[in-house]
Amino acid sequence: MESNQTRCYRCVGDIRKMIKYGKTKSGNQRYICRACGKTRVENYVYLAYKGDINQNIIQLTKEGLGIRSTARILKISTTTLLKRIVFIARNISKPIISKGKTYEVDELCTYIRHKKNYIWLVYALEKNSKTVVSFNVGKRTNKTLNRVLETLKLSDAKKIFTDRLKNYRYLIDEKMHSIKRFGTNHIERKNLTLRTHLKRLNRRTICFSKSFVVLVSILKIYFWS
Repeated sequence: MESNQTRCYRCVGDIRKMIKYGKTKSGNQRYICRACGKTRVENYVYLAYKGDINQNIIQLTKEGLGIRSTARILKISTTTLLKRIVFIARNISKPIISKGKTYEVDELCTYIRHKKNYIWLVYALEKNSKTVVSFNVGKRTNKTLNRVLETLKLSDAKKIFTDRLKNYRYLIDEKMHSIKRFGTNHIERKNLTLRTHLKRLNRRTICFSKSFVVLVSILKIYFWS
């Protein structure tokens, strides 16, 4: 069972002491030295250096694949994938918001690390183009809501439709605010789309996010890439 193609670089001499030691997740043969226990991989290839890897990560993320599923398809480690997702998200900028538009604002509940730790996704949807113009993740407080609403106020929003959450009454000017029936139809449908596409946003799931940074990065990729 000795390998004729691989020898241990730690041991001195040309004596071949390497034997097969299973395979990596990407299918490459691993070897271990019987003398010193040093392991190595034959034909080591780092696929994360490929030029189209970032675009593939974006595409698979928007299709709703989880971290481990994406890592298996691209044949890279989950650690490398998580670092790359955060890197991609940092280079994505917010969309330019036009003035005088009408928006819908709503909140969506999810979890971080465990199901007792509730966290809320608050985002604004432009009523005509159905584009997400701003979002924030945090506790269901005025501070979290105001991060999104301030963006809309700076764009001279014509109208902002919300649900009957009482916090909005103190944060939005009465002339700009509206709580009429069917006023948030589009964003409520968007909530269903988000829960369908991203398993980490489902109510009954074991795929919820373990990291706040990764959750924000994936939302940024999904909304704006």
